[in-house]
Amino acid sequence: MKSLVQLVLIDGGIVLLTSAMAVQTPATWVAPKEADALNNPVKDDAAATKAGKDLYATYCTACHGAKGKGNGPAAAALTPKPSDHTSAKVQSQTDGALYWKITNGHPPMASYKGALNDKQRWELVNYIRDLGKTQAKKK
Repeated sequence: MKSLVQLVLIDGGIVLLTSAMAVQTPATWVAPKEADALNNPVKDDAAATKAGKDLYATYCTACHGAKGKGNGPAAAALTPKPSDHTSAKVQSQTDGALYWKITNGHPPMASYKGALNDKQRWELVNYIRDLGKTQAKKK
């Protein structure tokens, strides 16, 4: 566990606040267990996957790249680096975990809860799955 230290200005004085908290790095960014139970309502829907591809081009390629490798034009400036959506690490996560991560974000990744509706976020999950299948075919 790491500590969080904050300086707060109260009535002209500085107060030092510390608290123990778990800090998740990209290597440990894990969705809560409840997310694993979420069911993808558009799983195996080709039209939803196509819609997800279009959304991915708009919202995800700047950081994750057109092929999902985490090498988009903005990736170089980001810490931590964007995930490789074709990797076994990403592909081994449940649909619910991926949906939860898209919904909630984790800096520098934005939350897409306000920008995309539920169906659109599930469509992105479908397309991320498709990226993994495409990578597997190339091996």
